[in-house]
Amino acid sequence: MKGSIHYRKDRGYWFISWWDSHSGKAIKIYYYKGERMYSEKTAEKLLTILTAEQEMGTLCLERYINPMWADTVSYLWEWLEIIQGTVSFATYKDYKNSIKNHLVPFFTKYTYQLHEIQYDILLRLMGTIHRTGKGKYNVMYCLHACLKSARRSKRIQEMPEFPEKRKYMIQEPVISWLPSERQEKVLRAIPEEHQPIFWWLKYHIRRPAEAMALHREDYDSLLDAFIIKRSISYRQYVDNTKTHRAHIIPCHPDFHSIMEAMPLSISRYFFTSPTSRTEGYRYTRRILARLWKQACKETGEVILMYAGLKHSTCSQYVNEVGMSLSDLQVITDHARMDSVKKYAHVGLARKRELMMGKIITFPKRPPRTSEEG
Repeated sequence: MKGSIHYRKDRGYWFISWWDSHSGKAIKIYYYKGERMYSEKTAEKLLTILTAEQEMGTLCLERYINPMWADTVSYLWEWLEIIQGTVSFATYKDYKNSIKNHLVPFFTKYTYQLHEIQYDILLRLMGTIHRTGKGKYNVMYCLHACLKSARRSKRIQEMPEFPEKRKYMIQEPVISWLPSERQEKVLRAIPEEHQPIFWWLKYHIRRPAEAMALHREDYDSLLDAFIIKRSISYRQYVDNTKTHRAHIIPCHPDFHSIMEAMPLSISRYFFTSPTSRTEGYRYTRRILARLWKQACKETGEVILMYAGLKHSTCSQYVNEVGMSLSDLQVITDHARMDSVKKYAHVGLARKRELMMGKIITFPKRPPRTSEEG
């Protein structure tokens, strides 16, 4: 046996002295499940566990030396403090909500330590999260990120296996989108002085947060392209995009005339709103949403801004123009094909045509004449 039980009479608690062959010295262990061992029976129980783990080759002394290393609730808050400033404001807020409202209540009621978290416990945790499938997945993803950090910091030896994604019962939402004519009708119902940012979003298929943060210097006239490298995260300006990648997006030909008609501005931002109270009069999500909602009301449409712009343009490329998903991926600059597959759903009207036996056709280029070569 590599360990022995001892009693500190001056402090009134028991501890275990365990010989560590790696360091060549005895390691004193004072805690079991984050608490001092005030009974010999508890010390004997811990010694039995240490011996069994030693025989199985799974012993990790670090998780027994410092109680803070093993306490799940304490580590969750510690980890949240550590990552602040290394993730976006929106991600940090989402993690904080997950920890405060779901993870801490569970691990306070069920006092599992970090190294004790396994598949069955994760299933129990998932069952206590009263959110939709995607909401459950986000909470579990937060814990996964935390445990991944714990493993890299040697707080745990290995990552537990998380529940399969199908167990979250995530139902992929049907993409709502507007055909070209209806989308443009909404855009023209927006007050003219506010239209440029909406046309930019339509033509360049980017996030509203990136349009709000776009600087005048981000348009390269030599390349005739926009360099997308800034964003707004949880109402805060940040010098990076959501994916932490810069994107070079060619200026759409139809946007040139809109851009030339835009009034001169001393603001560093490319798009400005006279009603904005932010620095540089940049647009806010609230301003954009209000303008979009009013335009939809005037045109009889019921669709959210993100779906009416990005989702609609992507769906138009696939369902109206006949563009392949691989080409759409190039235009949108998505890193993964999975991100654009959702736009391949054929519209209801087209499904009716197919059921009636109609063959889909797309405009063809006229054949070349001999003069054209």
